[in-house]
Amino acid sequence: MSESIRARGVIAREPNQPGVVEEFNVPRPGPGEALVKILASGVCHTDLSAKNGVFGTDYFPFLLGHEGSGIVEEVGPDVTNVKAGDYVILAWRAPCGLCRFCQVGQPHLCAASLNATQKMTTDDGQVLTPILGIGTFCTHTLVHSRQCVPVADGLPPEQMSLIGCGVMTGVGAALYSANVQPGQSVAVIGAGGVGDSIIMGAKLAGATTIIAVDVDPRKLEWAKEFGATHAVNPRDGDPVAAIKAITGGHGVNASFEAVGKPETIETAIWCRDLAGTCVIVGVAGQEAKIDLPVAKFFDLGGALRVSWYGDCLPTRDFPLLASWYAQGQLDLDRVVTRVISLDESEAAFHAMEAGETLRSVIRL
Repeated sequence: MSESIRARGVIAREPNQPGVVEEFNVPRPGPGEALVKILASGVCHTDLSAKNGVFGTDYFPFLLGHEGSGIVEEVGPDVTNVKAGDYVILAWRAPCGLCRFCQVGQPHLCAASLNATQKMTTDDGQVLTPILGIGTFCTHTLVHSRQCVPVADGLPPEQMSLIGCGVMTGVGAALYSANVQPGQSVAVIGAGGVGDSIIMGAKLAGATTIIAVDVDPRKLEWAKEFGATHAVNPRDGDPVAAIKAITGGHGVNASFEAVGKPETIETAIWCRDLAGTCVIVGVAGQEAKIDLPVAKFFDLGGALRVSWYGDCLPTRDFPLLASWYAQGQLDLDRVVTRVISLDESEAAFHAMEAGETLRSVIRL
């Protein structure tokens, strides 16, 4: 058996340059590792940010992609959680079980998430950085076996791939980060793929007033299809005033920011009712700042918190969301705007920036 296999994937070698489909080398799995044949991969904004150098330039070249579903082709020694032939969704967080958070029963905050030890390499010998430790814009990838979460056979790979990040992040933000309760009101600022997943999560939790906020009328219409009961366009006037008008002058029980801009964070903070919860989901740039009137914030009360990955546990939540999809409770079909080939990933980034898609999904 050879020491590595040949794979094909989208590699970003320099900031702000298009990713290029290249062949690269994937080591055979060692202890605790798994070789996965990718079936589908979502095109997420995080991949675009990495490609454009937002996370720094020391990590290039990148193997793009981090929302993936596939088939385990081979496992290394000491792997017990999956076997060859398993249909899996890949998770970018795989709790180690040993760090300070895992040891006190908070594995969703794991500070030493597991990744493959061996490195994938380009033909000219450069070590690839797989996005979020996975890399899914490719035919094959090497991951830690505990990044593989089995789900039921027969579910469509395109829809399952999205559970791996964007959908889980949104649904988890509603269910776990904000703990939305039946009958509550929520506002979701930013009605893209993650925002619509928050809307679906709020609906699953029993929220009865779900307000979508976006400057794109098309996205507001899409949001209504996912369960938003009201739509607010900030270009029509003060969004905080509009949200309070919808909620009897009070504001919402929970607000979610899914854009990552100072002005949308401020909207999320101030549109809450007394003691309401504000959850930051969008990833802001390194220079982003807000001016927070502390006394006003104190008088409003409540909680301001960040949600990482929807505070999920992939081994618990990926099969749960897959089951909800199979039961018709989670509308992932509508999230998949376009199905594309590996060679069309750059065009998918442009469509994302233009607001033409919720998610393009690469089918391998």
